[in-house]
Amino acid sequence: MGVKQFTLLEPVNEKLVRQTVIRELKNYRALKVQLINKKEREEAGMIDLFPSLRKENKLVELKVKQIERALKLSLDEIERKIIQIKYLESKQLKDINIYMDLGIKKEKYYEKKGTAILNIATSLGII
Repeated sequence: MGVKQFTLLEPVNEKLVRQTVIRELKNYRALKVQLINKKEREEAGMIDLFPSLRKENKLVELKVKQIERALKLSLDEIERKIIQIKYLESKQLKDINIYMDLGIKKEKYYEKKGTAILNIATSLGII
């Protein structure tokens, strides 16, 4: 006889969640550089160095701050390392290289990676 698990949360399309989180993480890298460049221009007194087609400075700052908080507070050490290596570094590595470098088994790697993505999505209010 099977046991049904009841949950208070609605089921989600995990593929869509994964795609959304990955897109946001990759965009985060560029947004973080944008904030650093903005600060550097302000310190140099050259705010209008490049033309700006968008006026979303507060949105960018808030997104970066919330993504950083999600990475810091919602992930354990291994999950954070996986996300850092896989999505936040400019060098793209295959999953096999990451779990071999981290010294964890394939199954554990994919479990941790999946949990990390769901935790980030939950922390950011995506799900």
